[in-house]
Amino acid sequence: MKRLLLLTIATLAACGTPQEQCISRNTRDLRTVDRLIAESEGNLARGYAFETVTVYEDYWAYCPQPAPAEGEPAQPPRLCLDERAVSEKRPKAIDLNEEARKLDSLKAKRTQLVRQAEAVTARCKAQYPE
Repeated sequence: MKRLLLLTIATLAACGTPQEQCISRNTRDLRTVDRLIAESEGNLARGYAFETVTVYEDYWAYCPQPAPAEGEPAQPPRLCLDERAVSEKRPKAIDLNEEARKLDSLKAKRTQLVRQAEAVTARCKAQYPE
């Protein structure tokens, strides 16, 4: 079931015109910087950041039983304790001055990436007209 879902998602991700794929492929860094700018602005507005921590929770699950030998009845499933990983967002103290410097640096990098993206977008539109 999971494989079918992953295959469907991969197929849908491959959708889009060649022009859209070209633009998307060549502006990935710009989207990443935009995401980091939004995160940094949120951190400054709140006064703290969030960190993602993985914790493990116990839960009861049905354990597989060994196959019965010939002529023996099958054993009923039994419960056993298992673990699953759960991600939690926790507040984290930050240096606000350092965060502001990081934000300024990201904005400068974004300006540079926007100029590059304009050239790449024009090149992709010329190479793959719709």
